[in-house]
Parts: sequence; structure tokens; C-alpha cells
Amino acid sequence: MSRVNKYLFFNFLSTFASLFSTLFLIMSIVFFIQIARITSYVEINFSELIKLYSFTLPRILLFVVPIAYFVSLGLTLFRLSKENESIVIFTLGSSPNKMSGFFLKLSGILSAVLLFIAIVLIPTAAELNANFVDYKKTIAKLNLKGGQFGQKFSDWMVYISGESMDENNTIYENIVMYNPFNKEGRRLIIAKQARISNEKGVIQLSLNDGKSYEMRNDVYHVSLFESLKIRTQQNDKVKSVSTVLDYWGEAKKSEKRRKDLSTYILVALFPLASTLFAMSFGIVTYRYDKGIVYIGTFGVLFAYFALIMLIGARPFLAVPVVFFSFLFSGWWYYSRSILRKY
Repeated sequence: MSRVNKYLFFNFLSTFASLFSTLFLIMSIVFFIQIARITSYVEINFSELIKLYSFTLPRILLFVVPIAYFVSLGLTLFRLSKENESIVIFTLGSSPNKMSGFFLKLSGILSAVLLFIAIVLIPTAAELNANFVDYKKTIAKLNLKGGQFGQKFSDWMVYISGESMDENNTIYENIVMYNPFNKEGRRLIIAKQARISNEKGVIQLSLNDGKSYEMRNDVYHVSLFESLKIRTQQNDKVKSVSTVLDYWGEAKKSEKRRKDLSTYILVALFPLASTLFAMSFGIVTYRYDKGIVYIGTFGVLFAYFALIMLIGARPFLAVPVVFFSFLFSGWWYYSRSILRKY
């Protein structure tokens, strides 16, 4: 690596690090919010939370790295142009073609790594995440809390006014359960006390001293009970992790899997497809031309991801069309805006 390339690379690296860390933090918060939904029906400790977060890392990296790379490259070159350092680099014998060649090689390496993440690591992490959640359900201790709305037990909506502890488990006080999904009619159960137990994946709710209301059209049935048990069978089959070929083979019959395949591959190829655009937006003679680096980077990002959304359901069409159209249009724009001037 020449001295000029080293200088360019380290300037780019400082900009990339700051932008990447910001985007990574934002994406991590979004995924943490999604992970937090799991705690509504199973309990997880801190180490399990970190494990679930690690399963989302490949997807976070896949989306954060290409965007940070493209924007950082354009901003780095624009800053060097603004400070007239790019003019000095060209005066010392370097050229836009040498600079673009260096960054195209870097983009190619990065896209190859991202393709491995997209095609291999993301499917594996998704399977591990699903199996981990299924396993937690088989040993679940339902996370019901007193005084909170929106809690569920199987198809029942549950409200508990309070809770206390005895030697064995939690005692729920004044529990109200409502089931609007029963085929025979809506059901409402009110009980003074309830306990939850889990035996070999079968979760049982034991209710004491209560009333059961069954509503069918205009007919209401009321039953009194001293003890009532409601059981729900959790999924106790933790499937084995399928191969990458099996995972992507579902794209033949699943539109969602086809969209995922197109999206992941095209996002991984984005650094290579957008490098010449970043070079074109970043290299300017600032005294005469203020450039369109901000509008240009936003426009390329919007157009690229909009095309993915529009034709992503057809991966064999979307991948070559989107990638090569941006690669060739980037070369055309680079030739017209950079090579003619420098």
C-alpha cells in the first residue's frame, strides 16, 4: 500500500468509525426493543439476553456496514477536497483512477465478507434464535405480574390485582381471565387465587374459589367452582438447525424468503455498487464547485433500497438488475464528472 493510499485509508477509517458506531448503536437499540418482547411470555436472565442479542449481530452488521462505508467514503473525500488536500494528492502524481482502484479493491473485499454474513451467518443465527426461544418455552415460567394489563396465558387475556409468595411458588390474587377466541362462545373466569406450575413442558394454571361465565349469543351460563385447572401444551420440540441450503431452499415456495435473499445479497453488494458514486460526490474543486455530496448520497441510498423493495420478490431478476445498473451508472457518472476534469 502506497503512502497516499495509507493516508486516504486512515482518513476514511476515522470517519467510518464514528458513523458506524452511531448507526450500530441505533440499530442495537431497535433490536433490543424487539428482544424485549420475548420477556412478555418467558423469563430470561442477563446472559440469555446477551445471547439473543448476539444472534442479531449478523443482521445488524449487514445493514450498518454498507451504509456507513458508502457515506463515510463520500464524506472523507469531500472533506479532503474542501481542505484542498485532494488537489495536493493529484499534484504529487496520484490520480482519481488510482484512488478509485484502491477503494474498489477495498469494496470488493468488504462485499465478499458481507456476502458470507448474509448467506451463511444470518440463516444460522436465525435458526439458533428460533430454537433458543422454543427451548425457553418448554421450561417457561410464565412472567405474569400483578397490576399489569395485556398479559396472556395461551388464548386467555389475564389481569391480576396482586401477588404474594409462599414456600413453593407465586400465589396470584384476584385473577380475571377472558377468552374471546373460544368457538363455543366468549368465556370469562374470575378467581380469588391462582398458581402456575410447569411439568415437562405442560403449563398448568390452578384456580381456586371462583366463577366461570360462558356467553353464547344472548345466553349466559354461570358456574361456581372451588378448584379449576387450565392446561396449555407448549411446543416441546426443538428442531435441529437446518443447513444453509435448506434455509434458502424455502425461497422456492416462500415470498418472504425470496425477498430476504434479494435484500441480503444486494445490501452486501452495495459497497461495490456505490463506490464510484461516492468518489464522484466526494472529489470536487471546492473553490468552484460545492458539490452534491449530501443530496447525492441520500439519493443513491433511496434509489437503491427502493428498487430492492419494488422487485425484491424476484431474486434472479432483482440481484443482477439492481447491482449492475448501479455499477454501470456509477461508472458513467464517474467518467463524466471526474475523469473529464482531472
